[in-house]
Amino acid sequence: MRLNLALPIFILFSSVGYVHNVLANDYYNIKQSPEQRVYFIEPKDGAVVGNEVKVVMGVQGMEIKPAGAVVENTGHHHLLIDAQQQLNVGEAVPTGSDKHLHFGKGQTETLIKLAPGTHTLTLQFANGAHVSYGEKMRSTISVNAK
Repeated sequence: MRLNLALPIFILFSSVGYVHNVLANDYYNIKQSPEQRVYFIEPKDGAVVGNEVKVVMGVQGMEIKPAGAVVENTGHHHLLIDAQQQLNVGEAVPTGSDKHLHFGKGQTETLIKLAPGTHTLTLQFANGAHVSYGEKMRSTISVNAK
């Protein structure tokens, strides 16, 4: 009996996830143009850094606004440190982790502390509800902390 229900349950949950992402794109005004991008001003990819690192974040083609209202072509930065998960369009940026930093006040720079070794930093732009604009508004670099 359990095996007979496994496939329909899987299909049901898969459909719910798909529908959520499609609806989220419309609800959260996730629209992009080709000239929009997010990037690291500092540090540069491959940089050798100390254990305290100044991160300066840039965005082109969108306006930085604090979290709260969802307004088309606006949002704020999120910094993912050594995070395995990359966010798709319509997915919320996780909270409650020191690997997912939110800059919901519209900040464009910060200081982070890194243990010695190689680290991956991912800049993810998201809207006022912390919903990701996806791959086109994401930039990933590596740094080596001494």
